[in-house]
Amino acid sequence: MPLEAFATSKPLTFGVELELQLVSLSDFDLTPASPDLMHLLKRKPFPGNVTPEITESMTEINSSVQTGYGALLAELLDIRDTLVAAGDVLNIGIAGGGTHPFQHWSEQRISAKPRYQELSALYGYLAKQFTVFGQHVHIGCASGDDALFLLHALSRYIPHFIALSASSPFVQGHDSGFDSARLNSVSAFPLSGRAPFTLSWDDFANVYFAKMARTRIIKSMKDFYWDLRPKPEYGTIELRVCDTPLTVERAAALAAYLQALCRHLLERNDAAPLEDDYLVYNYNRFQASRFGLDGVITHPKSYEQVPLRDDILATLILIEPHAQALGSLDALPHLAAAVRDGGDASYLRGQYERQGSAEGMVDAAIRRFRGR
Repeated sequence: MPLEAFATSKPLTFGVELELQLVSLSDFDLTPASPDLMHLLKRKPFPGNVTPEITESMTEINSSVQTGYGALLAELLDIRDTLVAAGDVLNIGIAGGGTHPFQHWSEQRISAKPRYQELSALYGYLAKQFTVFGQHVHIGCASGDDALFLLHALSRYIPHFIALSASSPFVQGHDSGFDSARLNSVSAFPLSGRAPFTLSWDDFANVYFAKMARTRIIKSMKDFYWDLRPKPEYGTIELRVCDTPLTVERAAALAAYLQALCRHLLERNDAAPLEDDYLVYNYNRFQASRFGLDGVITHPKSYEQVPLRDDILATLILIEPHAQALGSLDALPHLAAAVRDGGDASYLRGQYERQGSAEGMVDAAIRRFRGR
């Protein structure tokens, strides 16, 4: 089956998807409340969109297509408040975070949606183990060629988004030692990782994708779990490495950072992306996942080793003119403060120590998502 044409999209428009935890307020474990939540939300107007996820202890919220940071943040706050109110009716908590700290995959229920049932049949226990929670950001692209250029030019900045969003230090009741343990679950899938290197949409669609379709391993772009992937039906690229932050404010700031960074890259003043840039890609990705903002990355062009904190702060300064032009300058101090003071993974570890239990940590995450 040929890949569909790349849709026309207004450049640098953006939207956010957030996968969220549904938590029992009696024991603070995950609870399979998605069907009840979906039923309740159908009765009332819902800003954006809400959908089931692969297991019933998850839900996903989607913003509408936006052009600016302020409107995106306002919509995400409205979505959050509507979702939290519905959770209150059902006596469930809603939380961000890339992993639930002590849920057990074997206890999760696969959602009834046919695609999720098919994935469960194909991937076995990996489907239930995929009860992890991420933020995806879509960026509108003028053409398929622009989409592939941005996809590969952004590879150098993937550690920024991993570290700034990292919120999954605990797995199966233990501190994993990773700031983003969630990405280890994603990496278990055979079609994860990074996209093949080509800057031509014609080559991507009619050579690479056509060959993959002939293998019958894949049917559509949904079958690829890449860190960044093109979405031709929307005319976007989709960033998929972020953990779900603990607040929608952080989620909106990350989206604004990506939007401004893409505006900078599209000026094409930096050295063009090359296949050799990926020599350091997996190691840099590991550094950000393992150590978060304390990681040290290797620059793909110069091979200079740079503290990730310094690289992010320098990039925030670099993209200030673009953020100002896009109306998202207010998002940058939020991210700079996270770099200086510590991100969500540090917050969760601190709450574990302060509250004295994983349950107390989950309660703190629920309250933080509510804006308290």
